[in-house]
This record gives sequence, structure tokens and C-alpha cells, in this order.
Amino acid sequence: MKDNQYSTKYALIYSALISIILLTPLFYYMVYMKNIHAIQNELLLKEKSLLLIKAMQAYDQNDEFFEYPRFKTFESGLYDEKFQAIFTLIEHPVKYFKNGYYLDGNDAYLVVKLPKERYFGASYLVVHNTISYASVYEKVLLILFSIVILVFILSVYFLKTFAKPFQKMNKQLDNFIKDSMHEINTPLSIINVNIDLYNRKNEPNKYMQRMKAAAKVLSNIYNDMDYLIKHERLEHEKKDVDIAKFLNERVEYFSEVAAMKNIKINADISNCGSVHMNEKQLQRLIDNNISNAIKYSYENSEIDIALYMKDERCHLSFKDYGVGIEKVEKIFSRYYREDTSKGGFGIGLNIVKSIINSENIELKIESNLKQGSLFLYIFPHTSNK
Repeated sequence: MKDNQYSTKYALIYSALISIILLTPLFYYMVYMKNIHAIQNELLLKEKSLLLIKAMQAYDQNDEFFEYPRFKTFESGLYDEKFQAIFTLIEHPVKYFKNGYYLDGNDAYLVVKLPKERYFGASYLVVHNTISYASVYEKVLLILFSIVILVFILSVYFLKTFAKPFQKMNKQLDNFIKDSMHEINTPLSIINVNIDLYNRKNEPNKYMQRMKAAAKVLSNIYNDMDYLIKHERLEHEKKDVDIAKFLNERVEYFSEVAAMKNIKINADISNCGSVHMNEKQLQRLIDNNISNAIKYSYENSEIDIALYMKDERCHLSFKDYGVGIEKVEKIFSRYYREDTSKGGFGIGLNIVKSIINSENIELKIESNLKQGSLFLYIFPHTSNK
């Protein structure tokens, strides 16, 4: 579905660009066609003037009266030397009596100089009609519309054709990642289970603690990748989650990871009721913030995590005293990492950003280099149950 949307989107962009480029030659074509139309109209007026002159020449002085020719789409009149009407069917006053054809807006006039005292004392014959360029505009619009449709169809076709190898490659890569994620999950679960079993039967030691912490870091990365792959295909069911209880569990989970760097987690967690959201999304939000706080903190330092109610809204904050953030505006971009030596793929905060946008959670960030960072999340609604 996304591939079709991509093709359609860029086909529309290309069609619009080509249409804009074609506007200039189409404009000149329109001007040219209007001039042709005006010349054709001039010939029609001259034809009507000849018919009028011929009718007047055929008039016999012995006839009781002269029946002046009338036309449905043309008007005409006879005028004397002072440009006064002798007889006219033209409703509007004629502005110019210079011999020849001229346009006044959409009004076309043909002024014919007549021999003196030959045609009822008239010196000028004026033939008039209203010229319309509707047919020219219709033709130009039809050409433009046809070109746009043709370019759009060709753009969609070529984009889809050129994209097929990349689509196939992406599909293979997607399947590879899915299979790899599944393969990683199984040994990761075995490692965690066996470490827990070992710790139950034996005295805890620092080596096992480090293994357990490393497995949890790897598990957090796995969960990010799994969420990134599946979140657009799955519907995340929401429910009321006791956020204080949930946060305590996640802090406890990361305590061993923090202990690897001798970091103390200070958790000030107050009752904040329940938040209505998907548990997995809430876990990604909390886990990524705790994981980042540990990752970018100095050894032998502290992390402050607080949950409290303010203005009837739940506030969740994560504060570390580590390296700080140099470019705050970029940290939510996918695959962006300020310090590549810290590891990771740069997808954690990108996932957090997508979650808070979908849940209308406000975010405030304060950061100072070499002093640490504060991430404050303000939930839109909390129901106390």
C-alpha cells in the first residue's frame, strides 16, 4: 500500500512540475491561437461587409424601400462624414472610424470607407460583432489536461517499474530482519531464564550480574526493533494502566543495567492514577528513556525519575547528570546518534516521538552539555481509579 502511495505522490509532483514548465509555451500558443481567431473573425466581418455593399449596389432607385440586411451574430450601420448614424443596428457608440479592423475588448469592428453619395449618403460602413475566445481557452485547457493525465500515467508506470527491484530488495531485507528477530528472541530468552535459574541456586556474583544486565540491554534493543517492524501492521489495544506500578517494575528491571556503571536510580513515584494507552507503547516510552539516561550518564552518578500529579495531569520526568545533548532538534530523527561510541541504532527516541504524537503527550526537554538532560512527559488525561 505504501509503495502505491509513494508512486502516486511523486507522480503528482512530477505532473505538477511539468505542467508548470509547459505553462509558458502554452501561454504563447494561446496568444497565437487568439491572433488566428481574431484574423478569422476579421475575414468574417469583411465577408459580411461585402454582402452589405453588394445588397446596396443591387438596390434599384425605383423600388419603394430598401430592406437593410440583418444577421444573427453581426451588427452593422451606415454613418456620414461627421460620424453620425444614418442607419445603424449597432447598439453601442462606435469609438473609432479609422478605415480597417480593430478590437475594443471583446467587441470587434470593421470600418469600411464608402464612396461619396453612392450608398444613401453614407461615408462609412461599420460591421460589428462580439468576439469570443471560449473555443481557444477550451482547446488550451484540453491540451493541458491531456498532457497532465499522460504525464501522470507515465510517471506512475515508470516509478513503479523502476521501484520494483528496490521493492523486492526491501521485501527480502524485511523478511530477513523478521527472521533474524525471531532467531534472536529464542536464545535471548534462554539466556535470561538460565541466568535466573543459576542465581536461584547459587550466590549472586558480579559476572552473572553483568551478563544479566547485558542481556537486558540487548532485550531492550530487540523490543525496539520488534516494535518498529510490527507497529504499523498491528492495532495497539488500549487499556487503563496503573502507571505508578508499571513504572516501578521498569525501574526495577533496569536496576541491574544501571549497576554496571555504578549508577543510582532515585525514583520518586507518587500515585498518578491510570493512563489509558497501550502497555507495549508505554513500556517503549519508559524503557527508552531509562536506557538512554543510563547510556549517556557518567559512571558513579545518579538518575532521577519522578512521577507526580500537577494541574490534574500526570507528569513523568527522567533526569540524568551525563553528557547532555548538543542538537536537541535532531535526537528524534531515526538512526541519529550524537555519540556513535555509545552503541544502539538511533531508533529509540524516534519510537518515543511517534508514540507521544499519537497519544497527544506533551514533551519538554532541558539539556546542558556535560551537565545532563531532563525529559518531562505530560499526559493528556489521568483517570484516578
